[in-house]
Amino acid sequence: MTTASGSAHAQTTQPPPAKGAPLSLRRVLLWVAVGAIAVFSLAPILWQVLTSFKLNEDIASIPTIYFPSRFTLNHYLELFSRRPFLLYIANSTFVSLTSTVVCLAIGTPAAYALARLRPLGGNLIQLGILLITLFPGILLLQGLLEIVQFFRLGNNYLALIIPYTALNLPLTILVMRSFFAQLPKDLEDAAKVDGYNTWQMLVQILTPLTLPALVTTGILTFIAAWNEFIFALTFITEETMKTIPVAAAQIGGTSVFEIPYGPIAAATVIGTIPLIILVLFFQRQIVQGLTAGAVKG
Repeated sequence: MTTASGSAHAQTTQPPPAKGAPLSLRRVLLWVAVGAIAVFSLAPILWQVLTSFKLNEDIASIPTIYFPSRFTLNHYLELFSRRPFLLYIANSTFVSLTSTVVCLAIGTPAAYALARLRPLGGNLIQLGILLITLFPGILLLQGLLEIVQFFRLGNNYLALIIPYTALNLPLTILVMRSFFAQLPKDLEDAAKVDGYNTWQMLVQILTPLTLPALVTTGILTFIAAWNEFIFALTFITEETMKTIPVAAAQIGGTSVFEIPYGPIAAATVIGTIPLIILVLFFQRQIVQGLTAGAVKG
């Protein structure tokens, strides 16, 4: 009996058969896919960064030198010595930040009105906003150019701030509306009982709860305004008012036949660094804003 019970106990305590082989292969394939996507996405950025530190001889060498052994800062020094690049950065910052603040200031109350107040024709308004987001902005160039000429806004920051705000406002309204719609209505009922009016309730109670959405939408708006090129190239011709994308595209060499790859790469790196810092600083809010509402219950 003891032997039988001992053998039975040994059989019941035996570990389950190993299932690690298929899981390990799947995990390896997953990480290979992730690595391939990361390399594919980051390779152009790495190429620009390396080019900005290469000597001109290494940039023009054949065969191509992918990883140089000699580095220089002359391209960055040349960028700031030949042109007022700090002023370009200030112009881009002012235009992008102003349009983002105005976009959030207008879009947040509009989104709340569509989500909670349910105005007459609200569904048609939402449909119109959605259609505007699908409309390519480049097709508005001719009409905007006539408006800028009529109101004499050429070489004026308003010629960029107003279009950037108008183009990014529909996305802001749609994103913020979805967040307001997910908030429990009991909060608003309790605030009304405590004597809050609609504006006080929006600013003091609901807006802090939608901070991840505000940050996410604001960063998307800021990046879109920061990287915009066509409107900035068309509406601004004054050298001291140009933004970074236009200034980087207009960098010239010492002769007509020279393409200054090094300074252009340095300009793109400098123009990207503020965006990277912004995303890294608000990465937690961005993740919360992108994932909020994805799982219910």
